Order: sequence, then C-alpha cells, then structure tokens
Amino acid sequence: MATNRFVTTLDEGTASLNPAYFALVMATGIVSIAAQLEGLSATAWTLFILNIVFYIVLWFLTLIRLVRNFRNMAADLTSHTRGHGFFTMVAGTCVLGRQFEVIANDPGTAVVLWLIGLSLWCVFMYSFLAAVTVREPKPTLEAGLSGGWLLIVVSTQSIAVTGARIADHFGSWTQPILFLTLAMYLVGFMLYIPIISLIFYRFLFFGLKPEELAPPYWINMGAMAITTLAGSILILEANHWILIQEILPFLKGLTLLFWATATWWIPLLVVLSVWRHGYRHVRLTYEPSYWGMVFPLGMYTACTFQIAKALDLQFLYTIPRAFVFIALFAWVVTFLGLCLQLIRQLAVPRLAAEPQPGRNL
Repeated sequence: MATNRFVTTLDEGTASLNPAYFALVMATGIVSIAAQLEGLSATAWTLFILNIVFYIVLWFLTLIRLVRNFRNMAADLTSHTRGHGFFTMVAGTCVLGRQFEVIANDPGTAVVLWLIGLSLWCVFMYSFLAAVTVREPKPTLEAGLSGGWLLIVVSTQSIAVTGARIADHFGSWTQPILFLTLAMYLVGFMLYIPIISLIFYRFLFFGLKPEELAPPYWINMGAMAITTLAGSILILEANHWILIQEILPFLKGLTLLFWATATWWIPLLVVLSVWRHGYRHVRLTYEPSYWGMVFPLGMYTACTFQIAKALDLQFLYTIPRAFVFIALFAWVVTFLGLCLQLIRQLAVPRLAAEPQPGRNL
C-alpha cells in the first residue's frame, strides 16, 4: 500500500514538473563559483556537493516524466509559456561542468558535462523554436512572452563559458572548440537583441499586473551577465588562439558593453520588485521561478570578478566582494522556501492518510 501511494505521488509530481526547475542547479552552481572566486572555499564546496545531488535528483524525476508522462513533457516543449524552461537543463549542465573545472579541478568530468549540455542545446534550440513557429493558435504577446525566454540566451552563453575554459583539454581540437565558443558567444548576443526588444516593448506599452512581474524577469540582467562572463573568459584565453588575439579590441569593447547593460538593469529591477511586493502587496511565497532571480545575482558577481581580471580594472573587484553575500543570502532564503514547500507537500498526504476522530463510528 505504501509503495503504491509513493508511486502515485511520484507520478503526480513528475506529471506537472516544471521544466525550468534546473534553474536550481544553475543558481546553486553559479553562487558556488562566485564564492570560490571570492575565497569562500568551504561555502563553494558545500554548494558544489549539494548541486551534484540536485542535478541527479532532477534528472531522475525528468526521466520518470519522460517515460511515464511523455505527452505532458512534449506539450511543455511546444508551449510558449513553458518550453523555454527546458533550456535550464542546458545551462544547469554546463554550470555544473564549470564547477567541476573551477572547484574540483576535474576537467574530465567538465568535458563530459559540456558535451551533454551542447547536445541538449542542439535538441531544445531547434525543436522548441520550430514548434512555437508553426504552432496554431499562438498566444498574444502579453500571454506568451516573459523574461524566461532569455533562457535561450543563457543556455547559449553557458556553452561558450564552459567550453572556453576546457578547450585546451581537447588537444588538437582546441582551436575548433574555441571557434565554437566564440560563435556561441556571438549567437547569444544576436538572440538577446530581438528577445529583449520584445520584453522592453512589453514593459512599456502593455499592461503589466504585479503578479506577472515574476522573478524570471531578472534574467534580463542575468543574460547580459553570463554574456559578459563568456566574453571575459574568451579574453583570458586569448593566448591559445591567434584569431582571438586579432579581434581582442572588438571583444573587449563588446564585453564591457554587456557588463554595463547588466549593471543598468539592476536598479530598474529592484524598483519594480519593490513596487510588486511593497506597493502592490504581492506575497513573497516560494515558487520555482525564484531560482531565476538567484542565478542572475550569482552570475553578476562572477562576471564582474572576471571582467575586472580580463580588463585589469582593479577598482571593480569591490563589487563582487559585496555582491557575493547578496547572492548567498538570496540562495539561502530561496532554499529555505523550497524546504518548507517540500515539508508541506509531504505532510499533506500523511495527514490525509491518518484516520480522523469519529470517522469510524
């Protein structure tokens, strides 16, 4: 009986599993890396170990959903509102690979995870975009567009970030891998332009309820932050390839532009969050999308550290030294929210199964 109830609960849970839940891996991974960069090794290792567990559990649940609820999963992949969530699987895999390279000094595992991430990117990029292109009927711009669409950019840049750091482990394939990461960096920027233009248009000229101003809109900043990180790492890896050396001025100027854009977004997003929760009184209750807010905070910390290193801007180091604690605080609060939600969900079936006083009379 207990086994049947567990299987039923697992089926129900995976049937509605949000494909964007790998944002938990993305957020934990980048906050861990940011902590490592700032010398908080114990914190970085703790988050690294937790992230391996999160990654395995989420893949386990995803594979169960693939086998037992394939129709729901396919419907999500072809949806304007949920399909972009699958790109968190790409970014989460690459960020975990980066953790193995930066924290554990294990480039072999990093290479395997990067190849998995690249394969997932190829599958989701073209299946999702093709599906929403031919889908009929299509939602309105207000209903179908959100900050989550920028996960397309984030996943693309995650390929560039991790690939650039592990390229020298491919032997004679180092230059082709660097070329691929450079191409991904530029493609990610290309994808950001039309998506952010539509989001900005949505912000300024369509009604926006406070409930709709969800945490994934922080990816407006996070997408530029990871693009900054990709550019910074390419600059730092320039000694491996003469082509990057030749375009270094272009690369430096473009990367600085991306960092400035990411920084520009932060005050606006803070003001809008205060309006949402302080003025319009939307309750701060846990939902998976809050990991889409933690990730940009951690990414901004990491990208600022790396651009300061790449461009030798010593004064910029003061930003990640403070921002890393903001990112850690956001991670802890969100993780506590996740734990409380899981406790409530596990307690409800147990309470329902207990005999109630007077029921057997």
